[in-house]
Amino acid sequence: MPLVSLVLFLPLAGALLLVAWRPAAPRAAHAVGLVAAGLTLLGALGMWARGAGAGFAQVEEVPWIPSLGAAYRVGVDGISLPLVLLTAALFLAALVFSTAIAERATAYVALFLLLETACLGAFVALDLVLFYVFFEVTLVGMYFIIAGWGYAGRQRAALTFFLYTLLGSLPLLLAILALYLGGEPRTFDMRAVIAAPPLTGAAAGLTFAAIFVAFAVKTPLVPVHTWLPLAHVEAPTAGSVVLAGVLLKLGTYGLIRFALQMTPDAFRAAAPWVAALAVFSALWGALVALAQTDLKRLVAYTSVNHMGYVALGVAAAAAATDPAARALALDGATLQMVSHGIVTGVLFLLVGALQDRAHTREIGAFGGLLRPLPALGWGFILAAFASLGLPGLAHFPAEFQIFLGAFRVWPPAAALAVVGIVLTAGLYLRAIGAAFLGETPERWRGLTDLTAREAAAIIPLLALTIAVGIGPGALLDVIHRATEALGL
Repeated sequence: MPLVSLVLFLPLAGALLLVAWRPAAPRAAHAVGLVAAGLTLLGALGMWARGAGAGFAQVEEVPWIPSLGAAYRVGVDGISLPLVLLTAALFLAALVFSTAIAERATAYVALFLLLETACLGAFVALDLVLFYVFFEVTLVGMYFIIAGWGYAGRQRAALTFFLYTLLGSLPLLLAILALYLGGEPRTFDMRAVIAAPPLTGAAAGLTFAAIFVAFAVKTPLVPVHTWLPLAHVEAPTAGSVVLAGVLLKLGTYGLIRFALQMTPDAFRAAAPWVAALAVFSALWGALVALAQTDLKRLVAYTSVNHMGYVALGVAAAAAATDPAARALALDGATLQMVSHGIVTGVLFLLVGALQDRAHTREIGAFGGLLRPLPALGWGFILAAFASLGLPGLAHFPAEFQIFLGAFRVWPPAAALAVVGIVLTAGLYLRAIGAAFLGETPERWRGLTDLTAREAAAIIPLLALTIAVGIGPGALLDVIHRATEALGL
């Protein structure tokens, strides 16, 4: 059974069914979305059961443009397989949370399913052209989701997101052409390019620079991060979940798959500069988050902080001469991508549920919410503790490995990056104290707690937050088989 292709195109099949059928009842549209996303998650679990070794596994290949060496090539390794599982889980949670949306529900669900196929395609693509196609389609899906169902400033936010990421992806197209033209024989097969990087010297350096710019925008790293808070704040709740949980990972995944594996020597030379930018992004994100009064904007800026840690881990892997240190840093970076997707996804769901009740996100307007909203409040506290790196929760094993691997390469950079954890702890404890503890103002005493719909989306992600923190070995075993085999 071509399981990878089945998982990849199941959401698209659901989207096409909705476009052809156009059900009048929102409930029917949501039912199609839930079935398609649920079957996709089951298929992703089947892919996980099949597993991945040191190299690419579950490869499926069909000729596409033989004269150019381009083909439909898909498969997974220990780096992409956990991200496929994360993508399937988060899209299902987002669609479960969205079942209350009645306005243009058919278009809403169809766009989410299209976006899911695009994200999955970018993670499983083993052909440079195929990757670029899926990478660009993600922009289209997210643009219309923000513009169509976002909040008051959605048009500006959607346009900013689209322009930043579209212009950022143009250098990637040039880099793909350089990798193709520099190879002998010329091919778009990512496996061949990784096995024998075709570029050296100045050509490799320029290609790395183009790759880095493209994925730095997507990650995002300072100073090309300014599109992210605006997009998060104005996106609908489910859109913020997918944007933070999945789309940002395309940036760090691209740094590993393209920059680290296809231009390793150029990345090694530039690694100290990348690490400096990553540390600056981590600290800047935490400091700016500390100053926020909007709860959703606070969570958005912590994404800049945490993705800075991921970039630091990838840079440390590029510079490390010790294979053990390289694998340690890259294990942590990959696990952090998964843990950030889970934790930040559930934080956005909880903030969205709170906004639906209170019709505000201003931290100063709240107080004592733990009494009328115990499930929502304790869920937020648990997710916030995970985000600040508390042991036993999802971020701790990932960040510990990143810092340990980076410390073996650049002790000062690793020590400075740890300050970001202190800042993150401060900002979340401040937000928890102001919003959920203390006396409950009269205006909030009548709020109702999480509904069954919201709980069905949130509780599984909270359970995963605990499971990854307590038992990360199931993920790390798969990840490590891939990172240990990287011959950089």
